[in-house]
Amino acid sequence: MERLAAEEPIPKWERLGSRSASPRMERLDAEEPILILDEDTLFQHSLNECNGPLYTHQMNVGQVSQGEARRGEARRGGAGRGHCYPYFRRLDIPLPDPLPVLARAVAGCSNHNSVGETAARETLEQVMADALLKSASTRSAVQAVCLSVSGVNHPTDQHRILNWLREIFPSHVRLFVQNDAVAALASGTMGRLHGCVLIAGTGTIAYGFTEDGREARAAGAGPILGDWGSGYGIAAQALTAVIRAHDGRGPQTSLTHSILHKLNLFSPDELIGWTYADPSWARIADLVPVVVSSAEAGDLVANKILHDAVQELGSSVKAVVQRLDLCGEDGKDHFPLVMVGGVLEANKRWDIGNEVMNCISKDFPGALPIRPKVEPAVGAALLAWNFLMRECHHEPFTS
Repeated sequence: MERLAAEEPIPKWERLGSRSASPRMERLDAEEPILILDEDTLFQHSLNECNGPLYTHQMNVGQVSQGEARRGEARRGGAGRGHCYPYFRRLDIPLPDPLPVLARAVAGCSNHNSVGETAARETLEQVMADALLKSASTRSAVQAVCLSVSGVNHPTDQHRILNWLREIFPSHVRLFVQNDAVAALASGTMGRLHGCVLIAGTGTIAYGFTEDGREARAAGAGPILGDWGSGYGIAAQALTAVIRAHDGRGPQTSLTHSILHKLNLFSPDELIGWTYADPSWARIADLVPVVVSSAEAGDLVANKILHDAVQELGSSVKAVVQRLDLCGEDGKDHFPLVMVGGVLEANKRWDIGNEVMNCISKDFPGALPIRPKVEPAVGAALLAWNFLMRECHHEPFTS
C-alpha cells in the first residue's frame, strides 16, 4: 500500500477499477470488499476468508497488511490508526465492537434536491473513487453497495440511482439504495429494519418499518414544505422573532443581542442581507446553539421556539407509529425508537431529545429510545451486509 501511494495519481474512473482488475491490484483480488456509502461518508469492509471466519480492517490514515490482519495486529501510520477484528458470516454471531472500517472518504452534499442531479452524482462518484483508492481495491472486488442518501423519496429516485450504479459496478455487485433515514435506523438496530427513527439535524424526518416490511414516513419534505422541529426550522423561527421584535410585531427577546453578537452584526436590519446572501439550510441551522443558550438563560421567546419544536418532532414520530401500529392494539407494545441528529443531543438544561422522548412516552410507553453508538454510515454497512446475507439465504430483507 505504501508502494501504491508513491505512484502517479490514478484518474477517477481508473480508481474505481474495471471489470478486470488492473495488474497493480491483482494481489487484492482474493478479497471481497463490501462498499457502503452514507450521504457524506463512505464505509468499506474488506472481508478476507480465513477458514470460516472473515477478517475486516479498520483504517483511517494508518495501513493494515493482510498478514497483520490474520495475526490480529495493527500498525499505526502518522496520526491514523488501524485495527483488525474477526467478522463471521453467520448471522447469529455477535458483531465486533467497534465495527471495523477499511477506508473512509468524505465529500459534500449528495441530495439531488439541494445541489442538482449532476452535482450529486459527481459527489458520489468521487467519494467512492477516493475510498477505493485509499483501500487499494477495485470495483471488480466489491460485493455489495448500499447508498443511503437524502433525497430518495420515491421508487423513481431509487431506480434512477440504481441504473447509474449499474453503469459503474460489475454485474455481480449487489446494489441497494435507501433514504438516509433508513441507514440511521439501522445504526441503532444493528441493521435490523424494525421500529422508528427520528432524525433532527439541519432537516428532520421520522421513518419506520414493521417486521413484515411495511414502512411509513413523516416530515422530511424540506424547509419550504415545513420541516418544523429541525435545526433550520428552529433557527429560522429565531431569526423571524428577532425581526418581529425589531419592527414591533413581536415581544422583545434576548435572541436579538445573542444572534447579532454571533454573526458580528450591529442591527437587526442587517439580518436581512446576511440571510439572503446565502440562504443555505445548514448555515441557518448553525444558529441553533444560540437559541438553546437563550432558552437556558430564561428567554421566553426562545423557550417557546424549542417547546414548539419538541411538539413537532413528537408529532412526526407519533404519525409513523400510528400508521404502522408499532405500539400494538393497546398502545403499549415495545419498539425501538432511534434518535439521531445534533438537535437531539443533550444540552446543559434544555435537552430537546429528552423532552421529545417524554412527549412520545405519554402516548406510547413502549417506545425504547436508542442513541446509536455508531454513525449512519455504519448503519448503511450493516444494511448492505444483511441484505447480501439474506439474499444468499433467500430470506426477506426485513426479518
